[in-house]
Amino acid sequence: MALLDSDVWSKKFFSDGWRQAAAEQPVVEPATGDQLGTVGLATAEDVRRAAARAAQAQREWAATSPQERAAVLRRAGELFTEHAAEVQDWLVREAGSVRSKAGFEVGLAVGECFECASLPTHPQGEVLTSEEARWSLARRRPAGVVSVIAPFNFPLILGLRSVAPALALGNAVLLKPDPRTAVSGGVVITRIFEEAGLPAGVLHLLPGDGSVGQAVVDAPEVRVISFTGSTPVGRAIGERAGRLLKRAHLELGGNNALVVLPGADVHKAASAGAFGSYLHQGQICMTTGRHIVHESLVEEYTAALAAKARALPVGDPAREDVALGPIIDRRQLERVHSLVTESVAAGARIAAGGEIVGACYRATVLADVTPDMPAWREEIFGPVAPVIGFSTLEEAARIVDDCEYGLSVGILGDVGTAMKLADRIDSGKVHINEQTVNDEPNAPFGGVKASGTGSRFGGAAANIEAFTETQWVTVRPDIADYPF
Repeated sequence: MALLDSDVWSKKFFSDGWRQAAAEQPVVEPATGDQLGTVGLATAEDVRRAAARAAQAQREWAATSPQERAAVLRRAGELFTEHAAEVQDWLVREAGSVRSKAGFEVGLAVGECFECASLPTHPQGEVLTSEEARWSLARRRPAGVVSVIAPFNFPLILGLRSVAPALALGNAVLLKPDPRTAVSGGVVITRIFEEAGLPAGVLHLLPGDGSVGQAVVDAPEVRVISFTGSTPVGRAIGERAGRLLKRAHLELGGNNALVVLPGADVHKAASAGAFGSYLHQGQICMTTGRHIVHESLVEEYTAALAAKARALPVGDPAREDVALGPIIDRRQLERVHSLVTESVAAGARIAAGGEIVGACYRATVLADVTPDMPAWREEIFGPVAPVIGFSTLEEAARIVDDCEYGLSVGILGDVGTAMKLADRIDSGKVHINEQTVNDEPNAPFGGVKASGTGSRFGGAAANIEAFTETQWVTVRPDIADYPF
């Protein structure tokens, strides 16, 4: 039987096994509108039951040996490798990924599992000094039950990067994927860990609407919420978690800048800019949304970027060899086009693209852009590259930071000048002589300002901080003497 045989998960959710759901939703291929299957939707009551079961199972899971937990994570990585083609097919058809992006995402999933397999045996605390005649220790303990709310764009890795470390560190998990990618962002992860030998009750898959999202935040057993998605929803989750005195790790939107310094190789810069803006149709929080180019290069760069954009084919990635697949749904497609047309009405010029093609949007370059235009001010989440010029390094820094977001910045050109610029800007990530879309399982990932609450993903330090609590422990050789 294939890992993702629909007979296993069709019309079901996962909580102590695959359970028949009271409601269901079609799995739709965005490129064609075809139905690929049917997923079961959980209810708020299902979440309450799952949270109670997770709390019970978590205690047993946390008590297992580090080697046992590490073995499950290693086996999960092996299973992702063994079933890579099957998982990639779902990412292509359900998420609209082109084949290379799907392969990249599965590769990240493999790396994430193997990286997290080291967490159970990583140092989990420190020895403290004390003025008393005792040992004093600070140890990290599992947080308990963790809720993971994941988006549609990189559905596999953006769910797994919280699920895997949370499990490795002894937590139980409630996973709520985006309903539009409930298979590649939910069923895939669940089936992998089911086959890897994760004990029953430790992981629960709960697809659903906003009421389910609220339930996985509100459940009393949940101590940590890990959310990746839009800034408005993230703000609401953060506010609700704050009132409940729960930790919320929020990885939110971005309107990321690529700065092209004077003297940079224009054709290499345009290649980097095209990749940053057009990978996965621009539906990435790290997408290059603003191209800030030195005035000596801005015309040549715009022309080179437009030439690359015009050469990128769009279409159905499951049936054609294309560079850009579909936008996730019609509503988002129309929003992308609206931001472009509003900016053109305000004086921007379309140097390439600007067209809807079926369920797709052509790679677009906007010239003659001003900072007040919608395509510059807003996170587009589509394949649109607005270009603006600058004259001095001070001006470039001001333009970069004149944005509510602070996730990722790329700087192309002289390294010394790039380092000076990096010291002046406010961003969670800076990539010199690379574009803005970068991710590795062992690297800290996160943004500042409206992009989130900092780096809570990637690497042992960030993961241990995110998914454990600190407990102070003291030990004396004998009962202490007290004056009472």
